[in-house]
Amino acid sequence: MVHMHGSDGGAPRAGLVVSKAVGGSVVRHRVSRRLRHLLAPRLGELPAGAMLVVRALPPAADATSAELGDDLDAGIRGVLRKQAKPQGGARRG
Repeated sequence: MVHMHGSDGGAPRAGLVVSKAVGGSVVRHRVSRRLRHLLAPRLGELPAGAMLVVRALPPAADATSAELGDDLDAGIRGVLRKQAKPQGGARRG
């Protein structure tokens, strides 16, 4: 699950949330390391000032790096698409 919030500028930043639901300490840290490694080159795709939060779900514990990368790409595409949509607007009714 990926969420993004914009700010006033600067380099894009990312944070990871890997709860105990993912597994024990060793498993959580392994998932965190793998996600951090996969996330680093993708930060350049984000707009300046973006703050990205990646929440690992329990299936991440058994996922391959390729699967994690695909899920991360899909999540980033989703939040970028969501941010590109105009906010607000006239209501239809």
